[in-house]
Amino acid sequence: MAKKNETETKALTEKLLVNRKNGYFSVNDAKVKKADTFCEGYKEFLQNSKTEREAAASACKIAQEAGFVPYDADKTYAPGDRVYVDNRGKSLLLATIGTEGCKNGVRIEAAHIDCPRLDLKPHPLFEDNDLVQLKTHYYGGLKKYQWTTIPLAMHGRICRKDGTMVDVCVGEKPGDPLFTISDLLPHLARAQQAKTLGKAIEGEKLNVLIGSRPVRDEEGKDVFKLNTMRLLNEQFGITEEDFVSADIVFVPAYRPCDIGFDRALVGAYGQDDRSCAYAELMAAVKVKKPVKTNITVFADREEIGSMGNTGMQSHFLRDFIEDLADSEGVKVRHVLAKSHCLSADVTAAFDPNYADVYDTNNSTYLNNGVGVCKYTGAAGKYDTSDAGAEFVSDIRRLFDKNEVLWQIGEMGKVDAGGGGTVAMYIANMNVDVIDVGVPVLSMHSPFEVVSKLDEYMTYQAMKVFFDAE
Repeated sequence: MAKKNETETKALTEKLLVNRKNGYFSVNDAKVKKADTFCEGYKEFLQNSKTEREAAASACKIAQEAGFVPYDADKTYAPGDRVYVDNRGKSLLLATIGTEGCKNGVRIEAAHIDCPRLDLKPHPLFEDNDLVQLKTHYYGGLKKYQWTTIPLAMHGRICRKDGTMVDVCVGEKPGDPLFTISDLLPHLARAQQAKTLGKAIEGEKLNVLIGSRPVRDEEGKDVFKLNTMRLLNEQFGITEEDFVSADIVFVPAYRPCDIGFDRALVGAYGQDDRSCAYAELMAAVKVKKPVKTNITVFADREEIGSMGNTGMQSHFLRDFIEDLADSEGVKVRHVLAKSHCLSADVTAAFDPNYADVYDTNNSTYLNNGVGVCKYTGAAGKYDTSDAGAEFVSDIRRLFDKNEVLWQIGEMGKVDAGGGGTVAMYIANMNVDVIDVGVPVLSMHSPFEVVSKLDEYMTYQAMKVFFDAE
């Protein structure tokens, strides 16, 4: 009798209660191997995509190799045709035309490809006590103290006074020089260490060290700065004034790598949100002839509010969908009302070292699959979209049917903080949206960590969503 009751209780538990076991107990070795293989390409993508320009270019190159061609609004496209729209080299749209076109809505996956970093100020170059440095303006929500005393690389584009352009990448190839930001030695840091973390390093002190030798046989003002500028002129053909028309950033020089003896994790800069960008890119490449037209978005400016003509608050996505609608003789508002979107953005992975800011029952965990987030925002759900129960149910069934390992959670405890994604801007177009992405440890740091299994399951989630009817 006791054994029968135990069996019945077990059956009832499996039927009625949530089973939150680690993902490795839910997948076989073959899927683990596929995840490991998938992440080799992912690490290469990260290394080649340390700025939004580079990420857009990398994604465009992979798309072109898969048959995507520039979109022409004057052409008529057939099911299975693949097109792309390059928006100023900083954001990108891919689309595969569905067998039923867009009359019954489109399926959208939207990730962002910008990341926290250090931008140069318009007049960045200065000399101080024989050290040559560049002044920066930090971009996005970062912890300033994490960016001192680490190796940095210089990336970006400089547009010269005559209109010609030069792309810059120094610090990524073997033998390249690296750069850094100095910090105060602990022996003299008594006052600094008494400050809060947010104030210990001031933004105006995030100056990048780039030189310390003068022009030979010269003494006087700015001879150290002049020597560094001479080297920049020889290598890139620029003058100091050309920094005014430049998009130059400094990013961590770390290469993506495996973390742990079991190599289950990936450590790298920029995984928020290029982990989701790569997953949706591979899904877009894989799906050949969907029922509904698929649109893949790689957006800029998310880390600073999605403003600007390359961010999700601009009209570039809606305008593209309107072009598709016009070509089929339907109204764009009717297309949008029937459309669905996965806002492909990362979520916070539970960190046992800082457990006090997480709700353990409502967190996402490394190695437990793709993270679903019904809403983001802060405090009382400000700055979020909050997916409806019906759409959440649709996503549950879709993932379960296709054996996609998934979990659902929030960013952290209600009053601990919060954050947003592009979901609310797409929802504002009258589209059903939910956040789906990779759980991340040390988010927004120079060296973030994700699970290979979670990255692969995010790709699987994106693929089945695009394939769904």
